[in-house]
Amino acid sequence: MKLWKNDKELFAIAKKELFVALVGDVLDKLGFQHQFLPPTIKPVQNDFVLIGRAMTVLEADVFEEEATSSKNPIMQKPFGIMFEALDDLKEDEVYICSGSSPNFALWGGLMSTRALKLGAAGAVLHGWSRDTNEILKLNFPTFSYGGYAQDQGPRGKVIDYRIPIEIEGVRIHSGDIIYGDRDGVLVIPKEIVTEAFEGAIEKARGEQLVKNALENGMSTVDAFHKFGIM
Repeated sequence: MKLWKNDKELFAIAKKELFVALVGDVLDKLGFQHQFLPPTIKPVQNDFVLIGRAMTVLEADVFEEEATSSKNPIMQKPFGIMFEALDDLKEDEVYICSGSSPNFALWGGLMSTRALKLGAAGAVLHGWSRDTNEILKLNFPTFSYGGYAQDQGPRGKVIDYRIPIEIEGVRIHSGDIIYGDRDGVLVIPKEIVTEAFEGAIEKARGEQLVKNALENGMSTVDAFHKFGIM
């Protein structure tokens, strides 16, 4: 029997009982062995934890803020369709953005303010964020390369959203679950969410038994033989 009825219940269980490394271990056992985003993507603050459904965003490099001679109407709009993408965020979704070079910030304080108002779960950037003090004041879970103030205005545009994207070989679809803490950011494909989290909850509860056994003096050899967990 499934241990949760909806995403809110699942996310509450994850925040209370689980951590990213544990779910990653379960994905390995399920044959999904390349689901971690690169370790350069870190929480802006170490205690940030993020879990939610992906709202994928595709960014591209540009070389002027408004390209009036362009045949593409997106090129004539500052930031492309970033505002439309941001306004489309739903409750418990994660704004996850990739596609451009790491020469400018993909996220900032005003974007965090809007996302927080919409009930979003956080932001994950394949690149930099900025306005770090404001993000920390808002306590909005943001994962990026770190802080870098250079603006995307004349350098990048959002060209699409809610489409498949990739971050260093990890494929991400809208609706996948994004789970992040200080040890990394994990992509859980939407088609295996139930299997992955049921396995993770079972493993978490089993690891507590192992921890108790080790604290009571059991050897690691005996503990692994008895519980099959380490």
